[in-house]
Amino acid sequence: MSALNRFPTWKNVLVVVVIVGGLIYALPNVFGDDPALQISLETTQPLDDIAVDRAEGVLQLAGIPHEAAYLEEGRVMVRFSQVEDQLRAVDLLRDDLGGAYVVALTLAPRTPEFLRNLGLQPMSLGLDLRGGVYFLYEVDMEAAISQALERYESDFRGLLREERIRYSSVRKEGRSVVVALRSADDRDAAEEVIREADALLSIRSAESGDDYELRVRLSDEQIRQRQDFAIQQNTVTLRNRVNELGVAEPVVQRQGVDRIVVQLPGVQDPAQAERVLGATATLEFRLVDENNNAFEAERRGRAPLGSKLYQRRDGSPVLLKREVIVTGDQLTDASAGFSEGQSAVFVDLDAKGARKMGETTRANLNKGMAVVFIEQKRETVDRDGEQVDVVRTEEEVISVATIRGVFSSSFMITGLDPIEARDLALLLRAGALAAPIFKVEERTIGPSLGQENIDKGMMAVVVGFLLVVLFMGVYYRVFGLVADLALLSNLVLIIALLSMLQASLTLPGIAGIVLTTGMAVDANVLIFERIREELKLGNSPQASIQAGYEKAFSSIADANVTTLIAALVLFVFGTGPIRGFAVTLSLGIMTSMFTAIVGTRALINLIYGGRRVARLAI
Repeated sequence: MSALNRFPTWKNVLVVVVIVGGLIYALPNVFGDDPALQISLETTQPLDDIAVDRAEGVLQLAGIPHEAAYLEEGRVMVRFSQVEDQLRAVDLLRDDLGGAYVVALTLAPRTPEFLRNLGLQPMSLGLDLRGGVYFLYEVDMEAAISQALERYESDFRGLLREERIRYSSVRKEGRSVVVALRSADDRDAAEEVIREADALLSIRSAESGDDYELRVRLSDEQIRQRQDFAIQQNTVTLRNRVNELGVAEPVVQRQGVDRIVVQLPGVQDPAQAERVLGATATLEFRLVDENNNAFEAERRGRAPLGSKLYQRRDGSPVLLKREVIVTGDQLTDASAGFSEGQSAVFVDLDAKGARKMGETTRANLNKGMAVVFIEQKRETVDRDGEQVDVVRTEEEVISVATIRGVFSSSFMITGLDPIEARDLALLLRAGALAAPIFKVEERTIGPSLGQENIDKGMMAVVVGFLLVVLFMGVYYRVFGLVADLALLSNLVLIIALLSMLQASLTLPGIAGIVLTTGMAVDANVLIFERIREELKLGNSPQASIQAGYEKAFSSIADANVTTLIAALVLFVFGTGPIRGFAVTLSLGIMTSMFTAIVGTRALINLIYGGRRVARLAI
């Protein structure tokens, strides 16, 4: 570097390119958002212009003003200028369009079309800024293990029948499946068959009375795998259900060992969201036992051998065969509609379910078949003065119909009202939960509160920024004004990066931005103080500038790298708001390093470089 302290041209070009690029990517955030409605089909098929015209016609007839209605990625977006109009319109459109459509509250950015065509978007706002619903669910891990044991119980019966091994019973006891056999030889043969079927199972021999028993337990590895599968499958299922709701920018993620967080920005109807997300409902199709009297079985309090007693919706009893024809997890598609004026759910089965249904209907023409709706709920009961959570399973016959013809892969379920039909179709289409989930926490943040959070957060950024700008301008004069410009550029670059990455900005994220504002100035303070020290030592202004930047760099780098490591640790091990803070802190550290060292150096050299200077305004 010469005595005139020239700055390389390529660095000047780099600064200009980065700042201009940052301004372009940050630009969509200037225009704000409109309250909007997002309309889509339950079947996720794309809509067309006819749906746009229909929505506009409904709103015009009701006298509800709206800014615009258009198609976006196969969904209808309707913009409003006022939240009150949005809330009036959502109820009206839901009633008019019916259960086949999903009408969701959302916010639509007012980004001009030419920016949207470039693929530029404003940064995503978190739940605390945008408003919406927050759910925290806990997965019932014991139920996941119990379901696995029930499947083994059924499989063992089938294996023993296939191998013609005599057994007294196969039953589930606690965390074991007990297989009772007639002789020691049968026990040895059964043990060999079970080990061949699954070598990981733990099998212990025992004797009880006249029976020779095998106690089969899941290994620790199988239990861990089953629990991991349950929470992973539930996360996928909840994500599918959220997609069916049509919510824009949802968050569904695992938290800890057995919990799942669901955030639905823009949703202000927690009742519908909770009904769909938390439902553990599934279906079973069974034949009606027409050889025994259901009222007699109810009076005696027990069902005949091979049958099970259920209740219809009107409270009357009905006897069904114990053998299940098809279960809900064998359904591949479901949609709500109407048949002969009645609400119906039209379902499609997979190959295995279709084959079983075809065989059953062919062999049981003119006999009854029932649809059993099964739901698990958690409730708190008092046991010996202590409040205990217990899981209760509700089973209800929602439909009993006579088999009039042979069908296999496609048929319909009736006996539901329109809302029940819509919700059931959504649940079946999104998939069954691998284990029951129970709501641990719920928070609803209204749009007005979200806007209040934004206003307060922006006020914190502005006040902090102005105080720092004032101090730096007064104390360091020209150099302070340069640091202020770098600080403004730093904020622009943070917003641009958040927009590029579509990382959600939350209240803790705003706190991270305020913190990096102070850290960015801290780097310039170190540089400027070093320059002043060099001047006091009698060095020339140009040599002092060069020495100030070079000698302060190691201290600035050390401080920022250690802070960046802490931010990365917060991101890796933190969840939710902590991650939001870590993201903005990490981005702020990287941008502040660039603006404080490279950006200010370019400006200082633009002012003082390339010429001889008698003194510096510092």
